[in-house]
Parts: sequence; C-alpha cells; structure tokens
Amino acid sequence: MVRKNSGVGVLDKAVAILSTLEAGPHSLAELVAATGIARPTAHRLAVALEFHRLVTRDLSGRFTIGARSAELSSAAGEDRLLAAAGPALAALRDATGESAQLYKRQGDQRICVAVAERLSGLRDSVPVGSALTMSAGSAAQILLAWEDSEKIHRGLTNARFTAAQLAADRRRGWAQSVGEREAGVTSVSAPVRAPNGKVIAAVSISGPIERLGRQPGRIHAAAVVATAARLSEYLIRE
Repeated sequence: MVRKNSGVGVLDKAVAILSTLEAGPHSLAELVAATGIARPTAHRLAVALEFHRLVTRDLSGRFTIGARSAELSSAAGEDRLLAAAGPALAALRDATGESAQLYKRQGDQRICVAVAERLSGLRDSVPVGSALTMSAGSAAQILLAWEDSEKIHRGLTNARFTAAQLAADRRRGWAQSVGEREAGVTSVSAPVRAPNGKVIAAVSISGPIERLGRQPGRIHAAAVVATAARLSEYLIRE
C-alpha cells in the first residue's frame, strides 16, 4: 500500500499502524513487517494507541482496532445520518400514513433525533430531543437486541420485553410493541447500522392501536425495514 506522508513523522507512523490493523489483528512482529517501522517505535506507538483505546489486544495478545475507533466512526457518520433521516422519514410517513421517528441510544435512554409527524388525525407525537425509556417500546428493543450478552442482561432488568422477544427481533430484523411504552400506542422499528455493522439507531413508526392493530409489523415491517436499510446503505456509500 502506498501511503502519503504528512511531514509529521510520529503521526504518519501511528496512522500506518491503524491502517494495517484495518485488515485484522497483528502481532508486533507482523506490524513491523507490514509497516516497516522499527520494532521499538512500533511497540511504543501501538501501546500509546492502546492507551487511547484506538487499539486493543485480542485473546492472543495481538493488536487490533479498539473501541474508540468505532466511536469516532459513529460520530463522523452522525451528521450524515441526520441529513438523510429527514427525507427518509418523510417518505416512510407518506408510505405508512403514520408518524416516523429516528432514535439513538444515550446511556439508559433513547433520544428522538429526527421525526416526520403524521400530517392530520390522531398521532403519537414524539418531539425531537425527547428522551424515552430503554425498558419499553420497539425502538428500545432494537437498540438493545444486538448488544453483547452482558449489556442485554442488564438491559432486561425491569424491561417490559423479554430475552425471547429480543431473539425474535434479531431473527426477523424488526421489532413491534403494543402498549409497552404507553397505553394505546403501538410501534414498529428496525435497525440502522454503521459501516462496521454496529446498530447505531432505530427507525420507527408509531400510532394508536385502533389504527395499527395489535400486529402492526404484519402491515408495516417491510416499509420500516426498507427505510432503515436505505439509511444504512447511505452511510456505507458516504
């Protein structure tokens, strides 16, 4: 691989290490061979990157990309996601006739970061910026279902959904809820994924049970899943 130098040697070498690790875990010897960086320098930089969580080590002690890299990637994609969300949610609202939302997880809450309200009639209004529970609702299910087992176990404490429901969500790629978050309200949600495959948001539609029924996914899951997939593909293209 041909790499351009910025003129800041230590930075160029750190980026060379990160670029090499994009292909998968490397031992120190493999890093040295791949980058041409002297062994003491490669070790010092890899350990410094590990300190900042840009690099971590696998069970064999090899260096690999760390969690901070994924966090930075997610943050970089957030503005693009929000820019694309408006038109996508409006199209979903028009296709289903129901209010559409985009949620992102923030600690023990989920935040509504974009919305396309139903233009008339009875609607489930969730303003942008609203903080809702992670213990109920189809969007909460989606934002939890693909986490690691420890986070799922913690998230199920006091939740109004079960591990079996989350397993079903993963199998079919969408979730539904009926009166979980609020009596009389039903919803359908699907995951938006970052280029690395991590679920970073949930697309939802919501409305009254009287209109959507007790199995809203039968009618609207396909449209919700398609919208979430389009947003995921947009992030990959960009």
